[in-house]
Amino acid sequence: MTKVFIELSEIDIKSSRFIDTRFILGEPSAGYEAFKECHVSGAVYWDLEKDLSDMDDFKGRHPMISKEKMIELVQNSGLNLDDKIIIYDQGEAPFALRAYFLLEWAGFKNVRVIRQSFEMIKQQLPITDEVTQYTKSNMTPLWNDEIYLTMDEVRDIANGKRDGQLIDARSSARYRGEIEPIDHIAGHIPTAINYDWEQLKRDGAFLEQELMESQLSNLSNKDKPVIAYCGSGVTAAPLYASLKEAGYKDVKLYVGSYSDWIRENDVEKSN
Repeated sequence: MTKVFIELSEIDIKSSRFIDTRFILGEPSAGYEAFKECHVSGAVYWDLEKDLSDMDDFKGRHPMISKEKMIELVQNSGLNLDDKIIIYDQGEAPFALRAYFLLEWAGFKNVRVIRQSFEMIKQQLPITDEVTQYTKSNMTPLWNDEIYLTMDEVRDIANGKRDGQLIDARSSARYRGEIEPIDHIAGHIPTAINYDWEQLKRDGAFLEQELMESQLSNLSNKDKPVIAYCGSGVTAAPLYASLKEAGYKDVKLYVGSYSDWIRENDVEKSN
């Protein structure tokens, strides 16, 4: 069982590198402004749209970054593959888990996400407004490409040509096609089931592992590949990580997600 989340009481400040990923959708400068005001001592800032997405691509609203961009990001942050990395955002948000997925993709093995909110972090970890400058590293990624699925691979699953259970992380109303506030077509990817990622959090934090496992254990066979997706590829990251923590053995993410799928494919609706 993969440990994704970490409790504040478990963190060793001296041996850890911190990444701040606070962000507000629709207010793209808010996260960095908050970082400049205060952050965990020694943290670097990664922006959802400048660092963790390729906004010049057309494959969804928050497309996957290239390997070249990921290498540049981690090297400029002074990170090495054996670093103990702790990621956080404002809490109950998907941004730290997007960074977690990308670091796992690049081969980092010792990465955890703080379960609690930044308000709780401020009470227990050293906070500063000083920005630490790190020497650029020369790390070489060990790519874990099998956790990232393309549209073609997802199409094979939907058509029954490849084994896997698609899981839609959006609200049930969007999944059923009753409403669609963002994309121009309502519905879901054929064969997908639904689990609203909002159910993974409570009282300003993500669920504890035992409760998370009990909520997710009956979604699919744990030996079968499970593939998380959402609307833009961002809120699927908490579901991806939570499935791993709940004991699923083969978890993947379709970063392009529904906004990429509808460019070329039909959808289903549920009554």
